[in-house]
Amino acid sequence: MIEAPEGVSPEIWAALDTVLDPELDEPITGLDFVESCTVTAAPDGDIVTVGLRLPTFFCAPNFSFLMVADAYDAVSAVPGVARAEVTLVDHHASDEINGGVAAHAGFVETFTGEATAELDDLRRIFLTKASVAGQDRLARPLVDAGAGPDELATTTLGELPESDELTRLRRRRDGIGLPSGDDAPLLIHPDGSPVTSEQVPLHLRRARLQRVGIETNGEYCKSLLALRYAPGAATAP
Repeated sequence: MIEAPEGVSPEIWAALDTVLDPELDEPITGLDFVESCTVTAAPDGDIVTVGLRLPTFFCAPNFSFLMVADAYDAVSAVPGVARAEVTLVDHHASDEINGGVAAHAGFVETFTGEATAELDDLRRIFLTKASVAGQDRLARPLVDAGAGPDELATTTLGELPESDELTRLRRRRDGIGLPSGDDAPLLIHPDGSPVTSEQVPLHLRRARLQRVGIETNGEYCKSLLALRYAPGAATAP
């Protein structure tokens, strides 16, 4: 986790660090999507004001809504916070998203006549993709060390050394109800069923493609954000 900016408590920053860009599978803190975060003391508790920004003016409203809503929920849950105010800036749907989150409205109510479903299924899709990509991150060192399909098919999470990547995979699986305990197989299909030794080569190729796709999109978005908010750059669409 990136160190909290001056004036922001580690607890608030840690809460924001749990908020992911669903498509990129990275925290909004590490992506530099948190433009500002201020904490104001009040008699009944702290008031936390968070401003979020995204790489482009036209970033998808559904992803944007998820991040704003998740940031609001994460900050609101921090002990001692009486009120959270989370807003998105420089986005074509800022008014709708900010108003919907502030009113505790869902995505469908926020975008009446445009949205037809809430975002739970979308979140699950991207957490599933992230869990597949995470298998490649953890299996790759084993493959490089000479592990074959039979060994990989029987490797469990509990046999792996503790690491940030392992914790990350467990959390992604927890988020969608997939096996994440020590006895859970490292390699599983999106439905949670174990990968057989015969399926290992194709499964790992797919996992690697998933990982490369996510990481490539992440670097692209970071570059767009850096260009958009470079010193002297205009924040036009």
